[in-house]
Amino acid sequence: MPPEADERDRTFVVSLTVNGDERGGLAGARTTLADFLRHELGLTGTHVGCEHGVCGACTIILNGAAVRSCLLLAVQAAGATVETVEGLAPDGELNPLQQAFHTHHAVQCGFCTSGFLMSITAALRDGPVRTEAEARELMSGNICRCTGYAGMIVAALESSEALEATGEVAQ
Repeated sequence: MPPEADERDRTFVVSLTVNGDERGGLAGARTTLADFLRHELGLTGTHVGCEHGVCGACTIILNGAAVRSCLLLAVQAAGATVETVEGLAPDGELNPLQQAFHTHHAVQCGFCTSGFLMSITAALRDGPVRTEAEARELMSGNICRCTGYAGMIVAALESSEALEATGEVAQ
């Protein structure tokens, strides 16, 4: 008589809304949301760095909050609304934050960039970023080994100002 399958080896159908579209696929019980997005849905903009939630490279927006997708299981996100870096420029045009990153050379190797963009995007939805100290604080959960953060800080402040002027940032 064969042994029963270990519960940890089961697969589940996971359906969620990703960047405005209903998406779904199969996920093992132990599949992280980051791996599900990358391997099952083909959204490779979400990067996996430390796999411990420390580096921030895997940051996405889940139901409006910036979260580390390496710390969540795909099955935990079933039914949720997820935003990834691919959703920031759906028509191929850079959004103001992405444009500011480009303008201020806030990118070098690019590995951490999607996590920073998603963290800053979520923060800007809660309100403007007006000082260098505020920008540093909101980026403190993300690690970059290349840029020195200077361009990112300027980009966060500039895009916050631009979005605030258009009413796209909460007051």
